[in-house]
Amino acid sequence: MALYHTEERGQPCSQNYRLFFKDVTGHYISPFHDIPLKVNSKEENGIPTKKARNDEYENLFNMIVEIPRWTNAKMEIATEEPLNPIKQYVKDGKLRYVANIFPYKGYIWNYGTLPQTWEDPREKDKSTNCFGDNDPIDVCEIGSKILSCGEVIHVKILGILALIDEGETDWKLIAINVNDPEASKFHDIDDVEKFKPGYLEATLNWFRLYKVPDGKPENQFAFNGEFKNKAFALEVIKSTHQCWKALLMKKCNGGAINCTNVQISDSPFRCTQEEARSLVESVRGKLTGREEKVWGERRR
Repeated sequence: MALYHTEERGQPCSQNYRLFFKDVTGHYISPFHDIPLKVNSKEENGIPTKKARNDEYENLFNMIVEIPRWTNAKMEIATEEPLNPIKQYVKDGKLRYVANIFPYKGYIWNYGTLPQTWEDPREKDKSTNCFGDNDPIDVCEIGSKILSCGEVIHVKILGILALIDEGETDWKLIAINVNDPEASKFHDIDDVEKFKPGYLEATLNWFRLYKVPDGKPENQFAFNGEFKNKAFALEVIKSTHQCWKALLMKKCNGGAINCTNVQISDSPFRCTQEEARSLVESVRGKLTGREEKVWGERRR
């Protein structure tokens, strides 16, 4: 039985398209708030993934895939909408697609986010001296498989890049799907350069240039574009998770962020399963194609 399901509402490639999430019992949830940050064998009723060494199990996180590799549509978790479905980003009234940056086609990794993290726009990062970008922390998954929008996978964190996007800290985690055939080779950021030579350089160039076709200047980076290692990345994740906790407990001002959740028992934003269903039913549009897509780690 799969851990998470997705359900489409509206027409793909339209502004009314939404991809909602359900848990294993078929109840609607928020992928932003209700999917655990870390892989927990007890919560998920399983055992550590075969390819993960025992000492690496603490480094396994849930990743929500928003954008499959080689695609151009900028899909993202709708942080300001109830239950935070995935939608396509809209700018100036138009759906956003990233340009192809020679020699790359679309996004060069499976791109997504870690749930239960938040880069607080009112908190200055001590290492970059810039405020957060008001989103969950981003992940670049470098495995060999092309994943699908809405998949929830287990990843090993390898390192991190500090993008400074229009003056805001926009962390980019480097990770690999723990079920990738080569995952056992990767333990830290140096292994990426060793086993995928040129990939980190391509990542840096992509993030530097991807907004230039839209008439914007090149992006800048903290640490002169140096990729930080796993230990540094885990500290950033820990910090953004604490910011998310403060957000969900109403201990800080989240602005327009929608904190509605179904499973965070002590959160003042928690709603009932019936209320969650009503929120989804209020969304315009009909299911398209298959009613449900089944994603996530399967129990053994």
